Amino acid sequence: MSERTILVTGGGNGIGRGTALHFHGLGWQVIVLDRDEEALAELAALLPSDTCLTITADCGQEADVLAAFKQITNWLGDDPLTCLVNNSGIADPHCGPLEDLALADWQRWIDASLTAAFLCSRAALPLLRREAGASIVNIASTRALQSEPDTFAYAAAKGGLVALTHASAVSLGPAIRVNAVLPGWIETGRWQKAGVREERAHSEADRTQHPVGRVGEVADIARAIEYLAAAGFVTGQQLVVDGGMTRRMIYA
Repeated sequence: MSERTILVTGGGNGIGRGTALHFHGLGWQVIVLDRDEEALAELAALLPSDTCLTITADCGQEADVLAAFKQITNWLGDDPLTCLVNNSGIADPHCGPLEDLALADWQRWIDASLTAAFLCSRAALPLLRREAGASIVNIASTRALQSEPDTFAYAAAKGGLVALTHASAVSLGPAIRVNAVLPGWIETGRWQKAGVREERAHSEADRTQHPVGRVGEVADIARAIEYLAAAGFVTGQQLVVDGGMTRRMIYA
C-alpha cells in the first residue's frame, strides 16, 4: 500500500502544529504549509525529512499555492494525498467596529481562511483522487454559529467555510468526502513556536463555562480530524468540538 499522507495548512503553530504531530505519531507522512518560516523550521527539526515536508507559503495567494503544490507533487511521486486539512487563518477574531473596518482588512480575514481553503482544495484534487476514501477537513469555528461584538470578518470567513464544506461534499463525492470541524475555546499556548510558547492558567469560571468542565485542547481537534479522515459514511457535516459551550445558556 502507498503511504497515508496528510497535508495541513497553517500547520506551523497551534491546532495545525498539533494535528501534524498527532498524525505523524500515527505513522502518516505529513506535509505542512505556513507563512511562518521560523515555526516551520522548528517543526521540521522535530520530524524526519523522509516523512515530513514543510513549505513556506501564504495559502491565501494563488501563486504561492500553485508553487507549493508543484513541490508536493514531486515529493509524493506516485503516492496519493489521503487527507487535506484546511486550517490556515488569522487567529485573532477581533476586527473592530464595522464602520472602521477597511476593505483590505476584511479581505485579509477572508483570504487567510476561506480563499485559502478554495485554492488548496482545488490544487489538491488530482492528488486526492489517487486514493479511494480521500477526504478534506475544513477547520471552521463555533463563531460560524454564534458571535461576539466586532468579529465580522472572522465570523464571515468561518461561516463561508461551513457552506464551502457542504457544497464541496455534494460536488466532489463519492470520490472525496468533505467535512468541517468547528472548534470552540481551544488552548493553543503550548503549541506555538518557541518564542511565543506559553502555559496559560484557566479560572474556575473558564472551566465551568464548558459542560465537560474544562477548556479544549489541541488534541481534541486532532482526534476529531482523525475520526473524519476515517469515517467513510460521513460527508458534508460540521462537527462541533467545544465541550458543549455553545449549548449552554449563559445569562448576563
